Amino acid sequence: MKQIKSLATAALLFLAIGCDRGKHPGQIGEVAPTFTVKDASHSINLSQYRGKTVVLNFWASWCAPCIEELPSLMALQKAMPNIQVLAVSIDDDDTAYQNFMKEYDVTLLSIRDGSEGANLKFGSIRVPETFAIDKNGIIRRKFISSQQWTSPEIMDFLNKL
Repeated sequence: MKQIKSLATAALLFLAIGCDRGKHPGQIGEVAPTFTVKDASHSINLSQYRGKTVVLNFWASWCAPCIEELPSLMALQKAMPNIQVLAVSIDDDDTAYQNFMKEYDVTLLSIRDGSEGANLKFGSIRVPETFAIDKNGIIRRKFISSQQWTSPEIMDFLNKL
């Protein structure tokens, strides 16, 4: 019984330490890391969007929550043309990425970064993760997992950036 109690205490301590990230991710309030991603069809540099609010979404074609939030991200871009939704796929397989883009008729500005260099600069290792970046290039919020991007709360937040 004493051993079970010790294991339970150790597990709770581990969870408490592991989950304590502070009040917000470390990047909030900092300048977004710059990156350039090139694929077969185009090149994107995050700094080219300075002066515009950016919703930077890291995703993958094999990610169920990414697929779930895709229509909402496209609706956000359509509803708020003053912002730029930038979708960066971490897919290794270009064929899978291209097939996904066609199958889901993706209308977002999207690029495949198979090297995963861009997301790693943001400390993002799971998808979907999304960063709201203001007009001055400052990270204002990090969203983890799928979101309803056209919710009044999110749209109001983005309008204020």
